[in-house]
Amino acid sequence: MRDFVFPGGTAVVTGAASGIGEALAHGLARRGADLVLLDRDAGRLDAVVAAIRAAHPDRRIDAHLVDLADADATDRVAAELRRRHPRIRLLVNNAGVALGGRFDQVTLDEFLWVIEINFRAVVRLTHALLPALKAEPGAHLVNVSSLFGLIAPAGQAAYSASKFAVRGFTEALRHELVDDGVGVTSVHPGGIRTRIAASARVGSGVPRDEFEAGRKQFEKLLTIDPAKAAEVILRGVRRRRGRVLIGWSAKLPDLLARLAPASYGKVLALGMDRNTAGVPAPRRAAESVAPDPERSV
Repeated sequence: MRDFVFPGGTAVVTGAASGIGEALAHGLARRGADLVLLDRDAGRLDAVVAAIRAAHPDRRIDAHLVDLADADATDRVAAELRRRHPRIRLLVNNAGVALGGRFDQVTLDEFLWVIEINFRAVVRLTHALLPALKAEPGAHLVNVSSLFGLIAPAGQAAYSASKFAVRGFTEALRHELVDDGVGVTSVHPGGIRTRIAASARVGSGVPRDEFEAGRKQFEKLLTIDPAKAAEVILRGVRRRRGRVLIGWSAKLPDLLARLAPASYGKVLALGMDRNTAGVPAPRRAAESVAPDPERSV
């Protein structure tokens, strides 16, 4: 498959109002792509659009407000995108949310809220826009999974379930779309400096002081600039990489999971004690409820 061509194509990015999504929007504009940006935060999304238009007045930008937790709203915006953009060269499903708490500390509604945004919205948008990708020669699909789509630490049952699902979905599509000429990339960021830790929900059964202790500890591990992460992703897209891991905080746990798939939890606990692993240790309440070090919607 030939290298991806950015100039002149239309790129759809979800979660574009902050973090990696915002950085991707700027990076795509610099590379000559027109943009369709989705987010639920009107103020931040307007600011991103204004900044890109000021820097790249020749780019076409289409912005849509949508809460991806609302299935009907997601379906409506997907239909609108199909109508307005029958040919799409790049779709980046980036939006994501976090929930702190063990499985027995969160309600079923809280758990399914994460699944709806992090996985089902990815499926809905991809299913709706796949014909537009197939219609555009050299198109590409990017689904942003997670470090926690590679490993599943205590306190991240909902988040890991959603991100492992994204990983499996993406890998299947990679194999299915080869003959259609559509490239597919699964992205697994490590400790990216975004708002997701601050904006994560707390499970109803999680003591607030435990969650705050875990959140503060986790925020210290968010060291990678979103702009750097976006550049790594876009380089992977250009080269048609099937999988992109960002930072050693993703690469080392990935290796660990490969070497010790059934027993890496004990190593993670030791790594957390040494402040190197970047993931919560099992059976330690203040660490097991911390949110994932990634993006936000």
